[in-house]
Amino acid sequence: MSTITTRDGTEIYYKDWGHGPAVVFSHGWPLNSDAWDGQMLFLAQNGYRVVAHDRRGHGRSSQASTRNDMNGYADDLAELIEALDLTDVTLVGHSTGGGEVARYIGRHGTARVAKAALIGAVPPIMLKTSANPDGLPIEVFDGLRAALIEDRTQFYRDFAVMFYGTNRPGTAVSQGVLDQFWRLCMQVGLKNAYDCVKAFSETDFSDDLRAFDVPTLLLHGEDDQIVPIHDSAKLAERLISDVKAVYYPGAPHGLTVTHQAQVNADLLAFMREGTAFVPSIAPVGVTTPA
Repeated sequence: MSTITTRDGTEIYYKDWGHGPAVVFSHGWPLNSDAWDGQMLFLAQNGYRVVAHDRRGHGRSSQASTRNDMNGYADDLAELIEALDLTDVTLVGHSTGGGEVARYIGRHGTARVAKAALIGAVPPIMLKTSANPDGLPIEVFDGLRAALIEDRTQFYRDFAVMFYGTNRPGTAVSQGVLDQFWRLCMQVGLKNAYDCVKAFSETDFSDDLRAFDVPTLLLHGEDDQIVPIHDSAKLAERLISDVKAVYYPGAPHGLTVTHQAQVNADLLAFMREGTAFVPSIAPVGVTTPA
């Protein structure tokens, strides 16, 4: 099993497939790197080296009792990139992983980064505040923490419904997908899952997004019930200087699974050097800065 040990002694598991330009994936809450397998295999087959790690406390990584916050996550990502000596990397983050990517760029810069992609990502900030009046109230996140403590096993099964939009008419998500989601969720430490709620909901990434100086792709489902598009991607798009945004009509938060072929095609088109970006779907919401 491939791991690195961080400066604070946390063991971080990672998978490393293929050869070519490097793509590094950061997963969402409360999953692990296996959530990226559909994208990783596709890109490895198309000439890329793909790397994904289990965030501290998740999956096969150590269940650290400290640094379960965005600075800690970003520093772990930096140590992984440095340990593998990766350069000209495309960073890809989904949901909480999008926050991890944003904080990495804000905290460590882009010396090793060529491009970035944020998919269903939490930045700029999820929490409702005086500066973010359209955010979600703290009671939403208090409810997540309470559900984790009361019965996390059932909570993860219920959470999958909104994650993949199976409560919407006509949604076709297999039982296998739902079972896999639950299995990945059950591998995260309870304390790590609990701490991460504060990290993904209360961290303000606005300054991190302003620090982006590489081409960036935003992909987001218009029917995301976990990270509402109006208070995430739509705002992030205004803060990143070199950005393309594609909004998938009717897509849920778990679009890397439900819309896997489209996401894969859009990522590949974005990463190919010298290739004009053409989204896999009709150009809904594709924008360039003025």
